[in-house]
Amino acid sequence: MIKTDILIIGAGPTGLFAVFEAGLLKLKCHIIDALPQIGGQLSELYPKKPIFDIPGFPEVLAGDLIDNLMEQIKQFQPGFTLGERAETIEQQEDGTFIVTTDKGTKHHANSVAIAGGLGSFEPRKPLIEGIEYYEDKGVQYFIKNPEQFRDKRVVISGGGDSALDWSIFLANVASEVTLVHRRNEFRGALDSVEKVQELKNLGKIRLITPAEVVGLKGSEQLESVHLEIENGEPLDIETDYFIPLFGLTPKLGPIADWGLEIEKNAIKVNNALDYQTNIPGIYAIGDVNTYPGKLKLILCGFHEATLMCQSVYQRMNPGKKYVLKYTTVSGVDGFDGSRKEAEKAVVKAIE
Repeated sequence: MIKTDILIIGAGPTGLFAVFEAGLLKLKCHIIDALPQIGGQLSELYPKKPIFDIPGFPEVLAGDLIDNLMEQIKQFQPGFTLGERAETIEQQEDGTFIVTTDKGTKHHANSVAIAGGLGSFEPRKPLIEGIEYYEDKGVQYFIKNPEQFRDKRVVISGGGDSALDWSIFLANVASEVTLVHRRNEFRGALDSVEKVQELKNLGKIRLITPAEVVGLKGSEQLESVHLEIENGEPLDIETDYFIPLFGLTPKLGPIADWGLEIEKNAIKVNNALDYQTNIPGIYAIGDVNTYPGKLKLILCGFHEATLMCQSVYQRMNPGKKYVLKYTTVSGVDGFDGSRKEAEKAVVKAIE
């Protein structure tokens, strides 16, 4: 039996940052993840993808962000159960929980924080006849290593942020990048749309809209894609890779059977207070939760993790007044010091 204060389900960025916030409160964490490595989607799907909305980092690769988070939390020595899926949960008479994985590993925790991102996920595949034959033969649904496409011809299909961002990134890697979308309008960020248009004008991206990839050709490997173009003639494009980026189909998996309130495949939480679910002691933070005004951003997950940890502290220390201290004053190790000591540190710093 593994015992901990907070059991975190999901080793993505939100779950990892929760370890840091818990550590400041002297709370011990253990993390379960079905993947064999930490990092969640950032490590599994796009470790080399640049992220632009992390405060203090004009640009950081997804994999590097995970490395930095691991460096930040190593002082708090969290435990990890990797390659195992959280299967069942049992609430004990004292309000604590026992979570058992699909491999039988049991975890006993005061509180449980579900930080599973989108849950288990499958790519949304386009309805193209024979596409399964070309999987790993030129058709890919994720980009893990952009160098794989160095000096290759690439056709990307999609209209969201992933399609736009990867088209921009691969414009400086691949020998030829074609972006195909079934509409003239894109769903992604406006600045990304403008960047794609700029690269198109510079001849670094071929943009074909409104159009759709409807066929694939090639004997042993993918050799070309067949496009149907609205108000235009059909077109065959020779290519080495076809990357349809239509998003993911998320599934909560066994967590959906835990008695939690679910809305559109996400867990409902109380965002007015602490991101607790309908079951006291079980929280949901990051992309896995939903509430009015929810934004699925890593930044928002960090905020939710912080308030969750404050709530767990009060749950474990009922009636004990917690005084917020800033790390700039007390440092990481000084969060159990007195207010007077913190004030002295401020005075000394000013002097």
